[in-house]
Amino acid sequence: MGIGKKIAGSVAPHAVRAAPDLTSGFVLEALDRAIKGIGPLPPAAFLCWKVLREADGKVERAVHDIIHKHVKYAAAQGFATNVGGLVTTAVAMPANITGLALIQCRMIACIAHLYGADLDDPRLRTAVLAALAGPDSVKAMRRKGKLPAGPGGLLQLPADPGLEKWLAARVTGDLITQVTGKRLATTVARKVPMVGGAVGMGADGYDTWNVGKYAEREFRAAGHKSR
Repeated sequence: MGIGKKIAGSVAPHAVRAAPDLTSGFVLEALDRAIKGIGPLPPAAFLCWKVLREADGKVERAVHDIIHKHVKYAAAQGFATNVGGLVTTAVAMPANITGLALIQCRMIACIAHLYGADLDDPRLRTAVLAALAGPDSVKAMRRKGKLPAGPGGLLQLPADPGLEKWLAARVTGDLITQVTGKRLATTVARKVPMVGGAVGMGADGYDTWNVGKYAEREFRAAGHKSR
């Protein structure tokens, strides 16, 4: 995976420049569909209610169930590709990237909502995008003064449409790098029987788990602070 990610790091910027209109639009569309629901995925609010009820009202257990469900979705390549196809915009983007963005945005929005965030609050969108970027990217952006707070802290600040769009563009580049690296690694792994598919499933599932745990830490802390 290391070699694939290095190669992808040089390829991804060119892919983003090749489709400039999608550097923020497709992720923002995926985020919108993730909250409102699309195809086989019900609205985030309904899912939160259903999972919380199944968890007997225990928020921590419900959050863990949300993460577990979405890790399974991300690992199922066919499902991610199918859902991705439903939100692909006029300029074609790889369905896997779109599907992964939708699945992870939905998971993050549900986690934030379970910890008290309002799904209709415009600040939630920026917070979800920051969580989607991951802890390392957030630290780098904060160190450079490009991001005023982490995902949980953004829920306490005024909504900033400009920041939302900038974050969406940043996340698009990260997703392209991630998926390109995975595909390169899968191409190499196909030479080994039974390995190629496992690389793709493992990469998306593991990344989704990491994003989910980061969102859990951030929004749990934000929920406690707002009480």
